[in-house]
Amino acid sequence: MELQVRAAVPCRLPACGKHVARRTVMATRPSANVGASAATPAATAASSTAVFGSGLLLGVLVRRVARRSWGRRRKALHRLAAAAQKGQDAKVGAGGNDIYKNTVLLPKTDFSQRANGKTREVEIQKFWNSQGVYQKLQDGPNPKGSFTLHDGPPYANGSLHMGHALNKILKDAINKFKAVRGYKVKYIPGWDCHGLPIELKVLQGIKNTKERQGLTPLQLRKRAAEFALEAVKEQRTSFERYGVWGDFDKPYLTLLPKYEAAQLGIFEEMVRGGHIYRGRKPVYWSPSTRTALAESELEYPEGHVSPSIYAAFRCVGELPATLPQTEGLEVAVWTTTPWTIPANRAVAVNPMLQYAIVRADWAAEEGRPSRRLIVGVGLEDSLAKVIGATLTVEAQFDGGALEGLKYEHPITSVLTPVVMGGDYITTESGTGLVHTAPGHGADDFLMGQKYGLEVAAPVDNAGNFTEEVGLESLVGANVLEDANQRVTEVLKERGLLLAMKPYPHKYPYDWRSKKPVITRATPQWFASIDGLRARAMEAVSQVQFIPANYANRMRPMIEGRSDWCISRQRSWGVPIPAFFHKDTGEALLTPESIRHVRDIVAEKGTDAWWELSVAELLPEEYRGDADLYEKGTDTMDVWFDSGSSWAAVRDELGSPIDLYLEGSDQHRGWFQSSLITSVAVQGVAPYKAVMTHGFCVDGDGRKMSKSIGNVIDPRTIIEGGADQKKQPALGADVLRFWAASVDFTSDVAISPTILSSMGETYKKIRNRARFILGNIHDFNPTTDAVAYAELPLCQPQIATYDFVCDATDCCS
Repeated sequence: MELQVRAAVPCRLPACGKHVARRTVMATRPSANVGASAATPAATAASSTAVFGSGLLLGVLVRRVARRSWGRRRKALHRLAAAAQKGQDAKVGAGGNDIYKNTVLLPKTDFSQRANGKTREVEIQKFWNSQGVYQKLQDGPNPKGSFTLHDGPPYANGSLHMGHALNKILKDAINKFKAVRGYKVKYIPGWDCHGLPIELKVLQGIKNTKERQGLTPLQLRKRAAEFALEAVKEQRTSFERYGVWGDFDKPYLTLLPKYEAAQLGIFEEMVRGGHIYRGRKPVYWSPSTRTALAESELEYPEGHVSPSIYAAFRCVGELPATLPQTEGLEVAVWTTTPWTIPANRAVAVNPMLQYAIVRADWAAEEGRPSRRLIVGVGLEDSLAKVIGATLTVEAQFDGGALEGLKYEHPITSVLTPVVMGGDYITTESGTGLVHTAPGHGADDFLMGQKYGLEVAAPVDNAGNFTEEVGLESLVGANVLEDANQRVTEVLKERGLLLAMKPYPHKYPYDWRSKKPVITRATPQWFASIDGLRARAMEAVSQVQFIPANYANRMRPMIEGRSDWCISRQRSWGVPIPAFFHKDTGEALLTPESIRHVRDIVAEKGTDAWWELSVAELLPEEYRGDADLYEKGTDTMDVWFDSGSSWAAVRDELGSPIDLYLEGSDQHRGWFQSSLITSVAVQGVAPYKAVMTHGFCVDGDGRKMSKSIGNVIDPRTIIEGGADQKKQPALGADVLRFWAASVDFTSDVAISPTILSSMGETYKKIRNRARFILGNIHDFNPTTDAVAYAELPLCQPQIATYDFVCDATDCCS
């Protein structure tokens, strides 16, 4: 036996930078005749462990098989060496097998070559449940303390998609790694159970129109709760099938009385702190679902086209002395929402920009008279092209010179002012003069507040013009259907329309109904962000973001966020416990009145708001006036529901939470709503760290869409499709292997080709594990165990072992 022995081998891992003294022994196979000089005790340390590739899993397995089998092999080699010293013939043949009999290690294992995950994984999961594996982790020794990952609640509305699978598997991988490293991991799954999507699903399931319209709020809430709980049951089964461990028997659900009471407790503290107010201001309004929406409930699909118009409003009365005294002057405006013209209460200009009076001349054959228009300097050429006229500049002046100018309202003929706006008015597009409707825009509203303009919004909940629109022929027109055309026709009849032009741009849609929304002033409840902004920014600076660049995404969102509209005009949700005076409409909402309702909800749930009388819901000091009040009908935004989850699990998980982990869309959703509520109540962020993963896309980087046909269902990956040859059952392990293999910090690709590759790699790992298990089937720690210091390792094994150690230390 020819041996080479080297000592004090340096570590090959560049990450650790250490030199370690490890013994490496390299050997050839025994020859037919073993020389006596080679058969020393030291020489028997020949390595016989196969190297099966790199990676954490294989590294650990290789290390274990080496430690467990080396003791037995060492004894066999000692016997072999002793026989050689005696000059015995080592030839393999009749009667010569005794020398080698105990040195041959044939694999033996029940670990099958095929995974058969579709059935075997279910058996394993049943075993976990029967043994209470998750609870044993809680009860076991936890020398490194606790680790908490707070589960962002998925919406209890239908089946799960690949984004859910990626999210839950990443969480589970982190939790299990922390558990292995000695932490007590408490993971409480949660579900978001209130809100409009569930309410709409319930209503859509009632085919009888009369029955649907006759539902009382309590009847609707009962059906919605049943729907949500059924969805929770289905989703729980899927999450457990993914191999996720957690306290699934005691999840947090936003519809449970305990949770609802905790949420009202946060609301109480925010009212006490002066962060909640009621006001009438423009909010996103969905005519399709007839409720206000938050910014996080909007989406901006491609392909929206608005009917933009250019119009001229006639100036009337005496012109300001700062302007050239020109007769027939008109202000030129541009808008992509002609239906808001009836609510116009001003035209705004930027005092820092230059404006011009231009004469517009059309070709003689068009028969159109010349006009004198006020436009922003630099926009003359683009305006000329749109309206098909030749423009000649007659005068130029600062925007401030227009202050005091008045024009005739295009619908009602009322005298209306030109006002001084801000930086939002530019000369990048349009005319440089902005049609201002305080009831239908955020900037317009602020301008209206500054100048005391009426906040007009002559539109009902369904998006139809009311009688306040100011013109009988417009009453009943729907602002998302025929109102634009009808307003445009009025302008054309009155000689005020300069041009029409389709305008493709991003426009907000209701993320649930997939239909356009409008901006409309309505009485709503708001959480003031201005009073929390500085503290929220400070709290964000103390949070670790993974990846780090996402901190730069969160900060601008907080800096630029407007007040949060937290009220919704629906029945399925946590009620805003406000009472309104029947005569004055004044709201009664105090910390004391909220606390009384909260105590009732903790015992009976939020159905009590609809079941009990005003007298029963009011605290004792107000009951004498109960007949003067009526209950409010608004419920809370579901983002306030989920944003209160840190308080609902605080007793179990503590505060702040170690880690929040969700998709990148939650920077404007759950991450932000949780931050605002926590800062308002606790003064700090509810989390120490925020980890973000990307969206699941197909192999070409496209968003998954049923219309494209590139949607991959996690259930199909695990169980297989209708055609098992085309869509074989790969099992949850392959799904988990894919989730663990990707760079989740950006969008994550998944496709049949990618999954097939994952499946093949998984088979290789499984076969190597099977071989290792076969080699250690008869391992006896009493006779075969070897002290680590005596364990020989070849160089590739050392590199693998060092890699495992380095990666483990890095992730601890």
